[in-house]
Amino acid sequence: MIIGDRLRTLRGQKKLSQGDIEKRSGLLRAYLSRVENGYTIPTIETLEKWAKALDVPMYQLFYEGDRDPEPGALRVWEPTDETAWGNSGDDAILLKKLRRLLPRIDEPNRRIIYQMAGKMARRK
Repeated sequence: MIIGDRLRTLRGQKKLSQGDIEKRSGLLRAYLSRVENGYTIPTIETLEKWAKALDVPMYQLFYEGDRDPEPGALRVWEPTDETAWGNSGDDAILLKKLRRLLPRIDEPNRRIIYQMAGKMARRK
């Protein structure tokens, strides 16, 4: 899902113009246009303002289902081995950077990274 398309769709469903969203949220109309057309990625704070202006819960900016989503069980990952790679030191710093940067990588390159990591993990 492209967030700009979703925001434009919700705005259209509510029959609001970019000017209406500007008045309700305090965000500039030019910025709203840039987000809707995919030139800018909004921050969480911006999305909160946008959801408030649309009078919808924030999850609806990301969820397209007819019914409310079912709450999932929160799983906390616990390493099975305290000496495993990425638990401490430089490895932990590298893993933290990778987790932060991975969402910024386009989908084809992300798949390649996942494939390489999977093959490396299977090696003994």
